[in-house]
Amino acid sequence: MDLALMAIDPVAFSIGAIDVRWYGIIIACGILLGYFVAQNEMKKRGFGDEFLTDLLIWTVPIAIICARIYYVIFEWSYYSQNPGDIIQIWNGGIAIHGALIGGGITVYVFCKKRGVSFWQVADILAPSILIGQILGRWGNFMNQEAHGGPVTQEFLENLMIPDWIINQMNIGGIYYHPTFLYESLWNILGLIVLLLLRKVNLRRGEIFLTYVIWYSFGRFFIEGLRTDSLLIMGFRTAQLVSLIALVIAVVVFIYRRVKMKQVRYKD
Repeated sequence: MDLALMAIDPVAFSIGAIDVRWYGIIIACGILLGYFVAQNEMKKRGFGDEFLTDLLIWTVPIAIICARIYYVIFEWSYYSQNPGDIIQIWNGGIAIHGALIGGGITVYVFCKKRGVSFWQVADILAPSILIGQILGRWGNFMNQEAHGGPVTQEFLENLMIPDWIINQMNIGGIYYHPTFLYESLWNILGLIVLLLLRKVNLRRGEIFLTYVIWYSFGRFFIEGLRTDSLLIMGFRTAQLVSLIALVIAVVVFIYRRVKMKQVRYKD
């Protein structure tokens, strides 16, 4: 076999009979990096050191569970026949929209119980969420999943990407769109936008809403290239959810702007 075309082993190393996969390592790194970025901002905003830790103790596991539940629901035709595979999350099969929904609800409830502004906390967390998504897509790369349709080797070479990425996109002798890369790069741009917006005197919640709009817009188009989309009534689930989230975020953004102007006018 040509070594240049060998795929990267998704297993980083093994401890006895336990395989430690790159997917899990990369996801863990994304969570840790996001934590340090958010914790730094939390301190600047006057939150105690334990606030974010307490929040993540609840949010991270619930988000992962919801990401898996979301995926299983839309792949129920398979999992209903293979129930033993439902818990095998280490083989892939989580959906970021499920994580965002479950995680978002958890953060909201946590903030309500602590008596702090959900919008302020959401603004602080938004860049860290993108950091997790940026790195997380490279876990898909290691697993050779979440890719797009077939393309030529020449097409990939014209993208000016490294050979090791091109080689990993060769699956069974066929080259595929590196949609993981498209989304990762889109999210990097989004992260830069959010970090720049922190320097602007925006209203609470607007950085988070910008994140939702940015991510949803990009995901809608990138999802159209993928070949492994979850489906609902023949439509790509991620595209529908992205479109709904984008519209809601825009409406909420405009509504809160108008409402706040009216309040100031009355004052």
